[in-house]
Amino acid sequence: MQSESKTVNLRAALLVGTAIFLLTLESLGLFADVTTPIERLEYSIRDVFMRLRGVEEPTGEIVIVAIDDQSFNWTGLQWPWPRSYLAEIAGQINKGGGRVIGVDIFLFEPDESQPENDSLFAEALGDAPAAATVMQILRDSDSGFVTESRLLPLPIYQDALDGFGITGIRRDDDAVVRSVSAFNTFQGEVYPHWAFEIARLYLNVEGPAFTDAGVRFNGRSIALQSGALPISFLGPAGSYPTFSASDVHDGIALEQDPDAFRDKIVLIGATSITLQDIYPTPFSARNPTPGVEIVANAVDTILNGKYITHAPPWASLLAILGAALLAYLITLSKRPSLTISLMVVGALAYWGAALALFVGQRYVLPVAAPEGMLFLGVVLPTLEQAVSQEREKRRVRNLFSRFISPQMVDQMMRTRDINSLNKRADLTIIFSDIRGFTTLSEKLPPEDVVSLLNPYLEAMSQVIYKHGGTVDKYEGDAIIAFFGEPVPYKDHAARAVRASLDMRKALANLRDQWAKEGRPSQIEMGVGVNSGEVFVGLLGSEQRINYTVIGDNANLAARLQDLTKTYAWPILVSESTYQQIKDEFDAELADAVTVKGKTKAVNVYKVIGRKGAPESEKLQAWTGSQVKPTHEG
Repeated sequence: MQSESKTVNLRAALLVGTAIFLLTLESLGLFADVTTPIERLEYSIRDVFMRLRGVEEPTGEIVIVAIDDQSFNWTGLQWPWPRSYLAEIAGQINKGGGRVIGVDIFLFEPDESQPENDSLFAEALGDAPAAATVMQILRDSDSGFVTESRLLPLPIYQDALDGFGITGIRRDDDAVVRSVSAFNTFQGEVYPHWAFEIARLYLNVEGPAFTDAGVRFNGRSIALQSGALPISFLGPAGSYPTFSASDVHDGIALEQDPDAFRDKIVLIGATSITLQDIYPTPFSARNPTPGVEIVANAVDTILNGKYITHAPPWASLLAILGAALLAYLITLSKRPSLTISLMVVGALAYWGAALALFVGQRYVLPVAAPEGMLFLGVVLPTLEQAVSQEREKRRVRNLFSRFISPQMVDQMMRTRDINSLNKRADLTIIFSDIRGFTTLSEKLPPEDVVSLLNPYLEAMSQVIYKHGGTVDKYEGDAIIAFFGEPVPYKDHAARAVRASLDMRKALANLRDQWAKEGRPSQIEMGVGVNSGEVFVGLLGSEQRINYTVIGDNANLAARLQDLTKTYAWPILVSESTYQQIKDEFDAELADAVTVKGKTKAVNVYKVIGRKGAPESEKLQAWTGSQVKPTHEG
């Protein structure tokens, strides 16, 4: 319960931390001069939504007269063109019945070639039902002082035109144009974007009224984004009907289509890349859109009320908190596949809802932060859970590595539920003990006892591991081990007897080594082996745990080990073990003995050796030189 509580608390801490981080980023994004990574992601997502919406057909209200490469090649003129040439273009538009002429050309300076050309162009614009052009408001920060200036069309054009406005195009931090500046101020006077002026003239309505909340135009309230008007682009560059300026000047455009300009807004502007009035847009990052066509999209947005509305800041904060709650509920699942599936379904559902709102209502929901919250809110606790599980596996691995071989640990670790290790199982248990060790330890200093005991326990344990056994525990010089769990073996009895014989060989090697070192070497060991059903599993507390066996059959193995002193024989096995090993080992009945804890006598067998083994490898009874009969453990 304590471990589960810690896991829940850590999961909640990760969710809260992620939510606070994303909420902080969203709050920073409210400052106009700060662009967060979340905002940049939102830009890209909005572009994706616009492309998924697809290209829309123009309504036929706007056409473009392009100052393009074809016109430069055809006329041989250099920029800026003579205003007389532009006047003839405007005359053709008037002839074709254009309703509003929009001139996306700076008219701040007189014609360089012939000043009288300005009067011709102004006259042509004055003959139009309505005409508008651009102005600029410039601000310069130098030495801590801000100076501002206003560039207006020449007076001759101001008299002829019906309106003019600013021409600000907004580039976001990724250099993509998604909006235009809705207005600007100069000495307290507000100037709208000239797209509003063109729409005003076309609709014959009052100009826009700007408030703190946005702008009101043609009876509608329009929400702005930091003073900018988001544009609902029709599509990539070339979405509007476009005529080459030279074709319009020469009358070719009207010859091909007499109604090309009739009752329409006609925008005159540069499309040639050499004039550097081109910008990346959501539809055309690699194929930039001319500035005049961006204005056409802005005018179209205003005329047809295709305003893009962004959710208020509180909606983003609420979406993040909702995603955090959903992530928490998802992480309650203990099945990784279900957790991932729910996360993907939740993310796709929100994405689909945001896309549907954008396509159907042009309403922009925050996507990056809520989706990021959902993803991180699921992935981080899941990773934490995986790390915790790996840490638990290492703890269990280290625990079991003290008792069984690393190979056995690897097989055991494949068990997903560690509680499944607690069971009743048919095993073979061995008890081994050094004869006379208590008397020996009384004669030696403690450090000498340890220097003898540690190599002995290490050597015996390695033999047990070699045969697939599990070391249960050490009790002084005694070793308790069992075979058949956690990795089950059908021949667990034979493995136990093989290990017992090899333990004696390992002891012989140790005795030879100790004799060469001049240390006590007259040491013997007795081993009792019994097979039967016992309880095997993890026992202990949270702080200390042991993988052990409990049961009457484990006790019988201990009694058999005690009887090795009585019968002066190194390895004794029970009837149940004998029946399982008799085909591989030679053994003979020692006696039928009533041991402590038993009411009926049990048969006890002396293990002699492997069948067919040479005489030198067969076990012999202990002699007086090897062990002094005693009742010590």
